[in-house]
Amino acid sequence: QVQLVESGGGLVQAGDSLRLSCAASGRTFSTYAMGWFRQAPGKEREFVAAISRSGGSISYEDSVRGRFTISRDNAKNMGYLQMNSLKPEDTAVYYCAATQVPTTILTSQRIYNYWGQGTQVTVSS
Repeated sequence: QVQLVESGGGLVQAGDSLRLSCAASGRTFSTYAMGWFRQAPGKEREFVAAISRSGGSISYEDSVRGRFTISRDNAKNMGYLQMNSLKPEDTAVYYCAATQVPTTILTSQRIYNYWGQGTQVTVSS
């Protein structure tokens, strides 16, 4: 059992940076892989980035690779998404998610059974 709360969203201009945080309540956070997903108005929720339990394996959606960095600090029960060079098309509600499913394929939202409430990121041009 784990509960997730995102924070760090806001309104920024294109080219700016934001760091999203995901605070996990459980003491077993290190047993969960973590992912970030986003949903824009009128769009389906899509994969952004994921990180394995120990941080050794990382995946990114193509459009954010090189701009976003996912990380985690298991000692602090925290996950992060550093977003640089933001673009208007990055505008969305961003969600963190966690799973204990024993798989190395972490890009599908279907394997995640714990979700945060989301945080709004708006990027103006």
